[in-house]
Amino acid sequence: MQALLHPAASFPPPSSAAATAATTALHTTLTTATTPAQLKQVHAQILRRTNLSHPSAAPLLVHLLLSAPSLGYALSVFRHVPGASKTRVLNKFLRELSRGDRPGDALIVFDEMWREGVVLDRFSFPPLLKAGSKEVGLVEGSEIHGLVVKLGYGGDPFVQTALVRMYAAGGRIVDARLLFDTMSQRDVVSWSIMIDGFCQNGLFDEAMSLFEEMRRSNVEPDRMILSSILSACGRAGNLSYGKKIHDYITENNVILDPHIWSALISMYASSGCMDLAQELFDSMSPKNLVVSTAMISWYSKVRKMENARLIFDQLDEKDLVCWSAMISGYAESDQPQEALTLFKKMQMWGIKPDQVTILSALSACAHLGALDQGRWMHKYVDENGFGEALPVKNVLIDMYAKCGSLERAQKVFEKTSSKNVISWTTMINSFAMHGDANNVLRFFYQMKEENVEPNEITFIGVLYACSHAGLVEKGQEIFSSMVSEHNLKPKHEHYGCMVDLFGRAGLLREALEVIETMPLAPNVVIWGSLMAACRVHGEDELGEFAAKQLLKLEPDHDGAHVVLSNIYAKHRRWQDVGELRQLMRQRGVFKARGWSRIELNNEVHQFAMADRDHNQADQIFVKLDEVVRELKLVGYAPSAHCVLVDVEDEDKSEVVLWHSEKLAVCYGLLTERTGSCIRIIKNLRICEDCHTFMKLISKEYRREIIVRDRTRFHHFKDGICSCRDYW
Repeated sequence: MQALLHPAASFPPPSSAAATAATTALHTTLTTATTPAQLKQVHAQILRRTNLSHPSAAPLLVHLLLSAPSLGYALSVFRHVPGASKTRVLNKFLRELSRGDRPGDALIVFDEMWREGVVLDRFSFPPLLKAGSKEVGLVEGSEIHGLVVKLGYGGDPFVQTALVRMYAAGGRIVDARLLFDTMSQRDVVSWSIMIDGFCQNGLFDEAMSLFEEMRRSNVEPDRMILSSILSACGRAGNLSYGKKIHDYITENNVILDPHIWSALISMYASSGCMDLAQELFDSMSPKNLVVSTAMISWYSKVRKMENARLIFDQLDEKDLVCWSAMISGYAESDQPQEALTLFKKMQMWGIKPDQVTILSALSACAHLGALDQGRWMHKYVDENGFGEALPVKNVLIDMYAKCGSLERAQKVFEKTSSKNVISWTTMINSFAMHGDANNVLRFFYQMKEENVEPNEITFIGVLYACSHAGLVEKGQEIFSSMVSEHNLKPKHEHYGCMVDLFGRAGLLREALEVIETMPLAPNVVIWGSLMAACRVHGEDELGEFAAKQLLKLEPDHDGAHVVLSNIYAKHRRWQDVGELRQLMRQRGVFKARGWSRIELNNEVHQFAMADRDHNQADQIFVKLDEVVRELKLVGYAPSAHCVLVDVEDEDKSEVVLWHSEKLAVCYGLLTERTGSCIRIIKNLRICEDCHTFMKLISKEYRREIIVRDRTRFHHFKDGICSCRDYW
């Protein structure tokens, strides 16, 4: 070890040219050192062959410090740097540490060197302030600010810019602005930092005002500032100002790099002008991958997946971000099967997914309700090293629950060693959607016993479970505890749960009282909950009132139009039905088309009402006729009142028999092995007739049937449904 620490002064100082040549050769050797032993050998050569005081040695020393096997070893190396070079090497070392994966190490090094009396200069503080804002926070940053002033660097523009960046990044935007206003010299970098600080803190109007102030100060914005201000315009929805910035870019012949292209497209897209965004994209040649990905993301957000896919398919080269954007778009746009197909295609192209892509694919499985594909994804996750990540485990819980396998969801939960509030909430919501109120409450209280604080979403799940189980008093108790025990302010969703809680129990007066006394203005969720309760209990007058209140807030709400139409039809007010449907046609409002999905042999089959497009449609309808005949022998009679249109009762009975879930279950009876569970996904609420139909099949055919409708799961077994006919 003594040889390693041999002082450089023992050797004659080489010439400047020789020093440069020596450091170049040693730098090459240093980059090939891969073990601590090799690093120490290089260290010894540096001490023997290099003049450490020569400026050319500084990069070599910094590389050596960064390559050290531990921070302690790096500090021991630094202590043998000659005094004349210490500050220069320290500044470079701090700058590299602040840019790396562990910026907090810069603060540790600074603390050690400050106590040892190493001289600091104006270049020492910017990397320290950057590290303080990134790693530890504003406490250390404020302390460094005090030291800056003490050492007389408070007026240095270089240091002031770093202080502004630190306060802006830490959310203390007022302090950042006060300091910015005291700067005697403000270059384009400091303006950029302040504008970006406003944007990052959601103060978009302030960012635009500061941009105007900058222009009045005769400072020309660079492309970074232009990108930031365009982003501010888009996020604030200020299209007119965004167009002015676009005009400025055109008039001043600003070169459009990928960042500005993306910012312009995002500004137009987020302002609802996808046509202008597309026009701008079309004018770009050649097409840039970053900009193309931005277009894919924006088309996905507005559910125009055909447009997104067209851009995606035209790209010759696609990176992981581009693939992930397309997969995520499908997963969130009610095209989950396309998301999974593309996920598998991405692997064929040799693109390895990251956690973001994995989460999108798992979300697609959950949305699709395809258990076989979900199990395949779980296996893929484990085999490719994603299985231990907590976000992945949480999504796996949700995926299994939404695929109808509560047992597998609970198994993943129990194997999760370090659970957070999302883990508990996901499991609680899983029990809630399956109608298992007992386990919802058990896990809720167990969660609190383990000192995991429930959040707002947790309470939505618990209140939902109470509502669907008819636990009125328990729901009231838990709602009160939100404020009294957990200091959470109820939101519209929580009040909606309370309206639903009373409404399902037939306590419509109490439900209306919640609406009239709540401190928030009723929204679509609230009126929708009351409207649904009135429909269940046949309270048509109040239901009509609730539907009309809902339409005042959202004139194109298809559900409210359908409820009104059904109320009018129920009372044979056919003229009102006709006028309402004419209004719906004029506004382009259509009732959501019902469909049902069933997964068989890793393939998802989808049915619509009276669907004859399936390649086994003839056999399915023959099976349906057979099932109906057998069920009629045990008392089944199609419920004509479920069809609220102006047709004869005999025709109504035919219509109700063609509902998509009946076709799906008959296909399951045709193809599934005897005794296996039939799993069906329904996009709308299951009707009363289909609910009765499923109960009878489960008993007469001795099959377990699991139906996931729009709001919950129904487990049919031995003629009984898990919802106890309370849904």
